[in-house]
Amino acid sequence: MNCQAFFDHHGWRRRWFYPVISVVVALSVFLSTTMPGTAFDIRSLLFRGVQVIQISNMSDAQEVDLGRQMNQQLRSSNIRFSRNSQINQYVEQIGRRLVAHSDRPDIPFTFQVVEDNTINAFATLGGFVYINTGLIKAADNEAELASVIAHEIGHIGGRHLVKQIRQSTIASGLVSALGLDSNTAVGIGIELALNRPRSRQDEFDADSRGLQALTLAGYAPSGMVSFMQKLMQRGGSMPTFLSTHPATGDRINALQISINAQPSNQGDGLNHGAYRSRIRSIL
Repeated sequence: MNCQAFFDHHGWRRRWFYPVISVVVALSVFLSTTMPGTAFDIRSLLFRGVQVIQISNMSDAQEVDLGRQMNQQLRSSNIRFSRNSQINQYVEQIGRRLVAHSDRPDIPFTFQVVEDNTINAFATLGGFVYINTGLIKAADNEAELASVIAHEIGHIGGRHLVKQIRQSTIASGLVSALGLDSNTAVGIGIELALNRPRSRQDEFDADSRGLQALTLAGYAPSGMVSFMQKLMQRGGSMPTFLSTHPATGDRINALQISINAQPSNQGDGLNHGAYRSRIRSIL
């Protein structure tokens, strides 16, 4: 290598080397001086290869990845997932029909049935929806079951759990300058999805989004109202699916007003006998 080539080669190295090393030094100084309380935590996360996400600006890909991690955690817990291929395929079929008319048809939704006789359904992040066998049995027809699935799809469409995780982590001081440890987000997300009721605004929003998807998918919108009314009339404690704010009566009134304003209230999925035939394997 001649002298000119040598200096040209090393001059090129210097052009990218010094800016990079400056950024590294600046970051190190920042972590060790301005944020002594969080510097160790962030370095620890980086060394352990833990993903750090910006909870205030989460991408669809990050949300789906967190939802997948939550699903893995749930599958390794004491929750029993149904191995009944017939009922899983049926719920998946209904879900796919609804997703095509949802706010977020481009993310990869996953629908799963949980072996549990309590009347419940919930959603986490990135398209993961869970329906209890108890709720499937409680529905009188496919439109009623579809209305619950549509409601959970509505929560995902509104990114309600993402907002709850953001609020919870900010309130508890868990978010650092660089973001949030994905493992922490997964744990908090599962706790929120399983054990904490959503806000009045989120429930109304999920109802509205769900009703729209239900109607556009060709189901009778009355299924959403009839299912809520029936559960209210069962007596005893309110089913987990409805034990949230606002009161179920307020939600029914709001839904009925929206349905009455539609050009047509017709739709399919109201055949009780056909529905019972589809779910007979779990009856």
